[in-house]
Amino acid sequence: MKKISLFAFVLLTYCFSCNDKSSSPGNNDDSTTTGLKVWLTDPDASVLFKEQPNPLVFTGDAGNYPAIEINEQETFQTMDGFGYTLTGGSAMLLGKMSANARAAILKEMFATDANNIGTSYLRVSIGASDLDEKVFSYNDLPDGQTDVNMEKFSLEPDKAYLIPVLKEILAINPDIKILGSPWSPPVWMKTNKNSVGGSLKPEYYDAYAKYFVKYIEGIKAEGITIDAVTIQNEPLHPGNNPSLLMQPLEQAAFIKQSLGPAFKTAGLSTKIILYDHNADRPDYPVTILNDPEAAKYVDGSAFHLYAGDVSAISQVHTAHPDKNLYFTEQWIGAPGNLKGDLGWHIKNIIIGTGRNWCKTALEWNFAANKNLEPHTPGGCTECLGALTIEGDAVTRNPAYYVIAHAAKFVRPGSVRIASGNNVPLPNIAFKLPDGKIVLIALNDTDSKRSFGIAYKNKTVTTSLNSGAVATYIW
Repeated sequence: MKKISLFAFVLLTYCFSCNDKSSSPGNNDDSTTTGLKVWLTDPDASVLFKEQPNPLVFTGDAGNYPAIEINEQETFQTMDGFGYTLTGGSAMLLGKMSANARAAILKEMFATDANNIGTSYLRVSIGASDLDEKVFSYNDLPDGQTDVNMEKFSLEPDKAYLIPVLKEILAINPDIKILGSPWSPPVWMKTNKNSVGGSLKPEYYDAYAKYFVKYIEGIKAEGITIDAVTIQNEPLHPGNNPSLLMQPLEQAAFIKQSLGPAFKTAGLSTKIILYDHNADRPDYPVTILNDPEAAKYVDGSAFHLYAGDVSAISQVHTAHPDKNLYFTEQWIGAPGNLKGDLGWHIKNIIIGTGRNWCKTALEWNFAANKNLEPHTPGGCTECLGALTIEGDAVTRNPAYYVIAHAAKFVRPGSVRIASGNNVPLPNIAFKLPDGKIVLIALNDTDSKRSFGIAYKNKTVTTSLNSGAVATYIW
């Protein structure tokens, strides 16, 4: 009996060791044995970003349906994250909530645990955007005055709401990346001395470069790191309030003469990103990147999609594959249409920009009230926030679900991998830092569609109703 007990003990210990080894990170060579978790949004069935109760299981049977083939050996860009523009108006609405209500919605949006979304990237305005309640810069002066040394620079306008809200977000998710974008320089630097339109005077290039440096250093002193800046929001749209017209050769001159050298002198690691406008003008960033004296300071280019086709973004990658690409803004117009908005934005902003090399996908904007306020005089009057905030009451709108389907699962550092185009369903796949695979698929047809997901010679068959989107994780 003693020999049998010893043998049983050794065998049992060996089995536990095998089990521990196979379940440890990086040692499970076949994740197809664990099944796929599915998170679904199906507007027709009133399913709003819910995990489905029964995981799907891979089998060896390919079935009779076309399959999305996943190939993790073919890799593309590494992702920085998914998120929103946190406008000054969004921060004001959050700041006016009760402390408990604000803490609850910020946790839901930014915490990275299993019960929350884990938004991983934010864009903020440098000075006012058109979704602030008033126009301002950090160096507003009486008519006729200038301040080229930035002696009167002040972040005071952001200290009421934006900076405190960012600090609360960073306490929840310290790793979130933040991008800063200006809508206009101080008006005394502009040709028309107005917040709307005009151009940056060349004699103020150095002063404006100092303005960027003071902003990055000043907000860093508040405990907030700006990972990257774009030089100008929508430089070819001078009709917004605030706004600035900046042609590509002007932007190139500003970078190589002033902004790049100023960042270098100050020892800033903040990335400089070009353009920040529509996909119909890929020539704009390419023109600047073709100038080696400007390009040496530039990390990449940013895009919106109010004009042009998302596929045009890849033209910049083809011309300059050493530079990164970002997608930084797309609005949803009020009152919103969940099925239509969800489908278009998943197809173009989550799937389309990712398939065209973008490292981020951001929606505009984080929050507005029921009257689509605040906004500047002449600012956007129809921009529906991802959240509608009225006092402590929060309504979740289409952009909430668009970003949730990616941000919750595709964590920063994930790598886009190949996923087949041989099925009539838009899709995109990623390999996560922990080795898991994520697939996002949309049924943009008019009827229910069945399809397969093929991975490592195994397949699972599933279906999506018309207009439904699912995120699959295994």
